Amino acid sequence: MSEDVSTVPGDKTICLPIGDGVEYDTLVQDRKAFRQYLDQQIAQHPELFPAEMEAGYCFHGFRTSAKLGLVSRRIRLVANGEAYQLRPDFVMPYMIGNTEDVEKGLYLRQFGVPFDAIAHVLGKDAMYWYRASQSLGRPSIVGTTIKDGEAIPPHLLSDEKHTWWQGERVYVATTVGEGCILGAQLSVGAGSEALQEAYRVFAQEARELDSHYSPQTLNTDGWEATQNAWRGLFAGVNLILCFLHSVLAIGQRCRLQGELWQSLQDKLWNIYHAPDAAEFIERLRHLQAWAIGQNLPESVMTKILNLSVKASHFTLAYQFPEAHRTSNMLDRLMNYQDRVLFAMQYFHGYQDSANLTLRAMAMLWNFHPYGRRSQSNATDTVSPFEELNGFYYHHNWLRNFLTASSINGRGGGKFRKHTISQN
Repeated sequence: MSEDVSTVPGDKTICLPIGDGVEYDTLVQDRKAFRQYLDQQIAQHPELFPAEMEAGYCFHGFRTSAKLGLVSRRIRLVANGEAYQLRPDFVMPYMIGNTEDVEKGLYLRQFGVPFDAIAHVLGKDAMYWYRASQSLGRPSIVGTTIKDGEAIPPHLLSDEKHTWWQGERVYVATTVGEGCILGAQLSVGAGSEALQEAYRVFAQEARELDSHYSPQTLNTDGWEATQNAWRGLFAGVNLILCFLHSVLAIGQRCRLQGELWQSLQDKLWNIYHAPDAAEFIERLRHLQAWAIGQNLPESVMTKILNLSVKASHFTLAYQFPEAHRTSNMLDRLMNYQDRVLFAMQYFHGYQDSANLTLRAMAMLWNFHPYGRRSQSNATDTVSPFEELNGFYYHHNWLRNFLTASSINGRGGGKFRKHTISQN
């Protein structure tokens, strides 16, 4: 973990998981029982607490919420004297409401339902739901989503989602790994320098979790500025070109010629499924020899011949069997971004609020519960978070998120493997 002391609001709030059946009101008033419960949670979930917790702590008074009338405890660490608030996971940050009352409205945001519509159905007002949604974007995306520093995906995908801010075209620098959005930051430019600053947010959050982290591979669409940005952040990253983008580029030039396009698709994907790099190159040569004899349109022929220039970027993937050879995983998640951004008609306010919205969208995706049909499949996982980590803190997706975002996802305790899901 990084030793830098953050001053972001929420870094001094520990979200305490309260198991089903626990009488919190009774527990919080019983000093001995509360310490016993807290010690149990520290032992079971050290990643939710400051690393200095190991040196001991003492109770440091109470706080009573004027909004909810809820009593919560505070603690002071022996190691450095820092004070932390202990907030139970069944209430929202800043005590704006009970989690169970808020989660249904926030659940609808993953479908782009307007805040006015949520307020009309569930009460409160549109600004209440807007602020509650924005609060999801404040914790570290990487630290909240990935609870084990050794489990940050070594194989990533990235691309820029084109969108609009105050009527101008801007770009969402998106990083994806293991089915989760791990970075989403607005960039006002598409050049190397601007994109590097946008992707730097992911790099900083990843290195807060693991100071030595560097991805092994990154799948990109070939945009040079994207590749330069990542090389500037992670010098040793291996850049793998998305084969799907090359197939689509060829398809755009002959899609109206159905028979030709079908034949080309079969040959292109036959190259993709080559068992090793040597066979990949051999199949590519056969395709190009075939294409030369077909009198293809010049635009199509140029793209086919250009595959040889890119071959080394395709075959690099054979050195990393777990690497992503196409951008399919990224495309699915960017489709989600596209639907929500279109529904909200893009960004019209400040850049900071736009970034909070993008980060909140990422958190909603990472923690949203799968549909019932998906939950009954062979993997039997309930969310992208559980699929990545192998467990969840609570079956309610929002309580699961709030617990995972303890100390803004910057807990310093050493993660311990969980063998079963927690309730």
